[in-house]
Amino acid sequence: MKHEGTGADVGTATDATAAHGAQQAQQAQHQDHPQDDQPDAQHDVGTNREALVQPGFLRLALAWIVSNFGDSALFITSAIWVKQLTGSDAAAGLVFAALGLPALFAPLTGQLADHFPRKMLLVVNNALAGAIVLLLLLVQDTGMLWLIYVVIFLYANTSYITVAAQSGLIRAMLPTRLLAPANGMLSSIDQGLRIVSPLAGAGLFALWGMDSVVVLTAVCFGATALILLTLKVNEPDAEPDPDGTFWLRTTAGFRFIATHRLLRNGTLTVFMCIAATGVLNVTNFSAIEDGIGMPVEFMSVLVSVQGVMSVVGGLTASGVIRRFSLTATMTAGVLLLGAGISMLATNSIALFLIGISLGGLGIPWMIVAYVTLRQTVTPMRLQGRAAAAGNLAFNVPQVMTSVLAAAIVGFIDYRVLVLATAAACVLSMVPVFSQRKAVPAP
Repeated sequence: MKHEGTGADVGTATDATAAHGAQQAQQAQHQDHPQDDQPDAQHDVGTNREALVQPGFLRLALAWIVSNFGDSALFITSAIWVKQLTGSDAAAGLVFAALGLPALFAPLTGQLADHFPRKMLLVVNNALAGAIVLLLLLVQDTGMLWLIYVVIFLYANTSYITVAAQSGLIRAMLPTRLLAPANGMLSSIDQGLRIVSPLAGAGLFALWGMDSVVVLTAVCFGATALILLTLKVNEPDAEPDPDGTFWLRTTAGFRFIATHRLLRNGTLTVFMCIAATGVLNVTNFSAIEDGIGMPVEFMSVLVSVQGVMSVVGGLTASGVIRRFSLTATMTAGVLLLGAGISMLATNSIALFLIGISLGGLGIPWMIVAYVTLRQTVTPMRLQGRAAAAGNLAFNVPQVMTSVLAAAIVGFIDYRVLVLATAAACVLSMVPVFSQRKAVPAP
């Protein structure tokens, strides 16, 4: 934020200097995407096995497993802990607000990934995350409740740094044809651990209290830092950044996405689809209790079913991309999700489970295809900021949609909201489907 204080200096720049800066920006934009319609000339996509034997990727996947295990164990258990300390649902809900708020600062964290060596940034970031989490050991009663929110907020910021840095690191480690299987396997790891880790965290919390969960999470992040420290990767030297001002550097990821036709359309599709699904955060409980007549605890079964199908979706995404294309896979994922959501408006448990399964399969197809497209067409100097821009565009609107749905769910039948969500998902295909030709598999 220091650059905000230099506004007077910037304002005194001569017209010639400004014109020179504009010319540099135009040249950089042309170099960033000279072939806007063809992200890659190759048409083959590698297999999961090929990605696993690629030097360094298996170690990166191991680091991803260890860090995600600690992460998934912590974030759910933290809300349960706050609920137990205070007895307040609102106080527990603020934990998730603290987790989501750092999305607003994603463009700033994305700059770190584009200006520092990504491997060492990930090492330092994971070590820092472990140290931050250990501060929760100081909390003994509600008098230190504020510290929980501060720690969760800082910890959530480290997760955005990880996402931004890892995007560029994978791009540097792997050939283009192996991006899809790599992204698919990392997605499967993430989804699989979301089934197991919260149960482990809840078990530790019940047996030995929150301190055991905190120590487990800190150990996981420390181990991740050590694993990444042994990772051998030849990162390219940092490219000169033509964006001279702080504002231009911060918004470079957004501007690249907005000016690249294929990536812009893909981002709009995923943005609209994920934003619409925020309604489900509010309607799920009504659909379970009033729709299929099951207790709220049945949610755990649904989460497990969706998690299993999401693992399958991540592992099969590269095969679908190889058989068809990035845009076809993205479109198929959106269609599956929309069809699955529509089934949540029924009273049939069987259709409800089928709908959850279709959504669990469709989401990884959509996300893996989009992430692969973004990594393929984005230059290395913008990988972190483009990833951060995507995270901001997807996370914040979903939260806003959830808030809106919470305000109107008392006046509108939940089935209407569910069907409207399904329709919005289908309509979200328009930007990517309107392209005259499919994006080839990288």
